[in-house]
Amino acid sequence: MQILLIEDDARVADHVARGLREAGHLVDMARGGREGLFKAAAEQFDAIVLDRMLPEIDGLKILQTIRATGDTTPVLILSALGDVDERIKGLRAGGDDYLPKPFALSELIARVEVLGRRGSAIAETTQLVIGDLIVDLLGRAVTRGGRRIDLTQREFRILEYLMRNEGRVVTRSMLLEHVWDYSFDPQTNIVDQHVSRLRQKVDRDFPTALIETVRGTGYVIRAAA
Repeated sequence: MQILLIEDDARVADHVARGLREAGHLVDMARGGREGLFKAAAEQFDAIVLDRMLPEIDGLKILQTIRATGDTTPVLILSALGDVDERIKGLRAGGDDYLPKPFALSELIARVEVLGRRGSAIAETTQLVIGDLIVDLLGRAVTRGGRRIDLTQREFRILEYLMRNEGRVVTRSMLLEHVWDYSFDPQTNIVDQHVSRLRQKVDRDFPTALIETVRGTGYVIRAAA
């Protein structure tokens, strides 16, 4: 699992991160509220471990902000505020679980893994939709405006990856890693060639383009305003 740990206490953060990594998970750390909110919004995680009291931005404010964007990543709240009223506040703000400090590391790891499994089940989908563009993941079929679009296997994988990152800039390196599974010479234009052919099929005969080029960086797909 890819886990975001937002905790300003260096001793606690290092202890938790070490335990999660030893359990086989990848951990990205943020030591303050502002950094934590930025990472939560900019990247995709399987679970978030969030301290309740943080400098700059309070943990509950971070939670409310990411939930307001539609982000359903499972969140485990850590807090020295362990009374019932505080737990209720955390859960009502959008938390999935609440673990008071001090805690047993083994229990934290177990709770995070349960949330990760729950999140994977919730996130499982058979269809991706952006505007009038629909991707059927089971049938491996693509339609736009009710019209079928025939894609190669590589084009389908590129489109799926772009749509799973709707509204976020996807770099050429990210596409090479996730679609080709290995790296080419960074000077190669193989990504541009494939995306160009994909755009011809997805956007050419429609009044609005969904796939945009971000100059010098990569691509982004989003519904027309």
